[in-house]
Amino acid sequence: MKTISILVPCYNEEVVLLKFYERVQSVIKDIADCEFNFVFVNDGSTDSTVDIMRHLRKNNANVHYVNLSRNFGKEIAMIAGLDHVDSDAVIIMDADLQDPPELLPEMISWWNKGYKDVCAKRRSRDGESWFKKWSSHTYYKLLQHMTNIPIQIDVGDFRLLDRQCIEALKLFRESQRYTKGMFSWIGFDKKEILFDRDARAAGKTKWNYWKLFNLAIEGITSFTMLPLRIASILGCILSITTMIYMIYVILRTLIFGEAVRGYPSMVSIILFIGGVQIFFLGIIGEYLGRIFNETKHRPLYLVKEYDGEIVIKQKV
Repeated sequence: MKTISILVPCYNEEVVLLKFYERVQSVIKDIADCEFNFVFVNDGSTDSTVDIMRHLRKNNANVHYVNLSRNFGKEIAMIAGLDHVDSDAVIIMDADLQDPPELLPEMISWWNKGYKDVCAKRRSRDGESWFKKWSSHTYYKLLQHMTNIPIQIDVGDFRLLDRQCIEALKLFRESQRYTKGMFSWIGFDKKEILFDRDARAAGKTKWNYWKLFNLAIEGITSFTMLPLRIASILGCILSITTMIYMIYVILRTLIFGEAVRGYPSMVSIILFIGGVQIFFLGIIGEYLGRIFNETKHRPLYLVKEYDGEIVIKQKV
C-alpha cells in the first residue's frame, strides 16, 4: 500500500488547526488504497499551535510534528518538512483551509496514473482584493517571460509530489528560497487541476504586501539574470548617447564659437544618470547579497523538538 504524508507548515494557526485536521481526516478515511500520515511544521509560532500538534500526536501515532527553534519563514518550513518525510508522496497544504482537502482524491488519482507533480491551479481566489489578484497574475506572467524556466501561473504550494520530486527538492540547500520556482525547475511529469480557492476559515493572513514584494524579488533573483543584463544594456546605451552629445557640444563650440550653455539641463542630466547608476548598483547589490548569504553555509533551519523529543543532533 502506498504511503502519503500531508505536510502542513504552520505559523500561529491555533484557531484553525484542529478544524483543518478534522476536515482532512474526513476526506482521507474514504481513500482505501493509501496510508496517510501528517507532518506539521511549527515555524516559531507564538500562540498554542505547537500544543495542538502535541495533542494530535498523543492521540494519533500517524501525526508527526517538527518544532523549529524560531520563525524561519514558510519557504524554509517546507524544506524542513520535506527533510522529515519518508513516504512515497507528499501533499503540501496550508492549514487555513484555503486549499480544499476535498481535492485530495483527484490528486491521488492523477498520481496513480503516473504523474509526479500534481498541482492545484487557482481558478478563483475568494477573500483577496482585486489588486492582489491582479499583481500576482501579472508577476507570474512577467517572471515567465524573464526566465527560460516554464514558471507555472496561478499555481501555489498546494500539490502532490512523488518521492522522486521530494528527493530532487531536497538537493536545493540554498538559504534564500523561492520554492514555486523550484517546483518548475525540477521538471518531471506535471498535471494541473483547477480549483476555486476559498477565503481563510479563520485568522488573518501572514502575507502582507511587503513580504509578498520580498518573495517576488527572491523569485526574480533566484531564476533569472535578466535584470543584470538589462542594466548592462541600458548602461551601454546611456554611455554611447552621452559620448555622442559630448562630441556634439565640443564640435559646436570649436566650429561656431558658441559658449557652453544649459546649466539647468546639465544638472538634470547629471542627476538622472546618477539615479540610474544607483538603481543599477541596487540590482547588483541584490545578487551580491545572495552570494554573501550563500557563502556562509549556515544550516537552513534548526529543530527544537521532533515528535516530543528534544533534538540534539541536527539534520544537515
